[in-house]
Order: sequence, then C-alpha cells, then structure tokens
Amino acid sequence: MARLGKFEKYLIEEFYDDYRAGDMSHRTFTRRVAFITGSMAAAAAAMALVGCTPDEVPRGTDPMPTPTPTSPGTGTATTSPGTVPGAKSPLSVPEGAPGLVTATVRFPAGGTDISAYLARPEAGNKGPAVLVCHENRGLTPHIQDVARRFAKAGYAALAVDLLSREGGTAGMDPDAVPGALTQAGAPRHVSDFSAGFDYLKTRDFVDPERIAMNGYCFGGGITWQAATELTGLKAVAPFYGPSPDLDKVPNIKAAVFGVYAELDQRITGSMPALRDSLNVAGIINQMKVYPGVDHAFHNDTGQRYVEAQATAAWEDTLAWFGQHV
Repeated sequence: MARLGKFEKYLIEEFYDDYRAGDMSHRTFTRRVAFITGSMAAAAAAMALVGCTPDEVPRGTDPMPTPTPTSPGTGTATTSPGTVPGAKSPLSVPEGAPGLVTATVRFPAGGTDISAYLARPEAGNKGPAVLVCHENRGLTPHIQDVARRFAKAGYAALAVDLLSREGGTAGMDPDAVPGALTQAGAPRHVSDFSAGFDYLKTRDFVDPERIAMNGYCFGGGITWQAATELTGLKAVAPFYGPSPDLDKVPNIKAAVFGVYAELDQRITGSMPALRDSLNVAGIINQMKVYPGVDHAFHNDTGQRYVEAQATAAWEDTLAWFGQHV
C-alpha cells in the first residue's frame, strides 16, 4: 500500500487507541480505516503498520464498505432547540440561549460555496472573532456548542464544515467522515479556513484585526497548519493536534497556546521539539500539558472528558485570547 500521510497515520493511530480502550468496536475501527485507505485489504496493511497485532487484523479482501447516507434531520450535525446531545460540561451553551444569534452561513471558497455555523453575541457590536475547526467527526453538535461558548464570551465564532463539498457532515455515514476529510487533504481545509477568515473580515460585527483560531484533535492539526499560512491570525489555540512541519514554524505570526494531555504521549511526546522551534523562531507561545488526562479530554460528549481539566483548558484559552486577540 502507499505510504500513509501524516493525517491518515494520525487518525488510524487514534482509532486504534480508541479500539484498545474499548471506546470503539472492531467493526467501526475497521470501517473507518477502510474509508481512509480505500479498501479492506489496504486497511489490514495500515492497521498492521500502526501496531495492530495479526489476530486483530481483519482477513480477506472484502469490497470497500458502502457509505450509508444519513436521513435529513438525523445526522451528526443537528440539534434540538435547547439541548446539546450528550453534553456533560457546565460550560455547555444550548441552541437558543438568550443573548446569542446563530445561523448557518455560506461563503465562497475554492470556486464553490461552503457552509459554516456562525454564533455571535446578539448586540452585534464590532469585536473579536474566532475560527473553530472540528474534530475528525466533522461539524457536530458539540463543535456548534463550542462556537456558542465563544459567542457567550464575546466572540463571533465561525465553525466551518470541511465536508461542505461532500454535501455536509449531517448527510454522511459517520464512519466515512474521517476518510473524506483525509482524502480532501489539509491544503483544502486550510484554504477553506482562509476563505472563512476573509468572510469574517467583511462582517460589520467583526474587528478584522482581531481574529483567532481554535481546533481539536484533527482540527488541532489543521489549526497548526493554518497558523503557518494565515499570517493575519492574532492567536491560535490548537488542542492536542499533530504538529506542523517544523521548517514551517517560523512562518507563524500568531501567539500560540498549545493544549496537551499528559497521558496522550502519541501527541504530547512531539511537543518539546515543537516548543523549541517556536522559541528559536521568537514566536510568543505557551505549551501547557494538563495532568492526568488523555487525548480529547475537552470533548464533553466523549468517554475521555474530564471536567476539571477541560474547564481549566477552556478558561486558559479565553485568557490567552483575551491577552493576544
């Protein structure tokens, strides 16, 4: 099989971790890897490459699994008014919360229109904004909730659906989403956030000189990539995402707040080299490791959520943006 790219390898390793921890079934693990690699045979080889033992690797060369479309209204990116499915965080802000305005917006990107979820303070005064990058699950109710949390803190928050060209997250088989994201490629995703950045700059409720970016897991990696290319960003807060190429680090102009989990050595282990590169380049940064937690500890709809550290990371992010945006 062809060599795995950075994000393909990152996601397959993440799914293997979830499978070993009992957070993902073998069937789901296999299907997601197959969607990333393009076939069941390639999936078996990729799973072996990341350490999956032979007795865990699926046998045979069954056809590529067929995505199951999600019916309108039942997809992963829908919410019921006043609820956030699965939310456990005291910081959660439900749809319809007073003082906020939310909408699905569209703007041009790469020769087409893409969609995003926008949440902002109702007052509409010109203020700071933040781009939000979702995890490998696509634009979910949780990420929409995160956008509303930023709006409650005074930001216009734009959460881009990076699968807009594929019809949007809500209409896709959840197991096919990670593969579609990796096949689209990081350059397309960064370009879409560049378009989102330009969209925010034209809004009369956004100060174009005060735009930040935040992302989680896969989205943390895209946030790092975007930071090396979108020089107008004032600050970024990537949560436990794969590092950018170190030779691109000097291109970063934003003040960087990196969030890491102590138990997530797959990602945290590479942090010291990245921190050294940021320091050598003279980039304002703080790289913080939160104790006793694992990858994805901020997502309060997941199994690894830890309220105390998730709340601390959120408050630290707002403090960083408050200082630098």
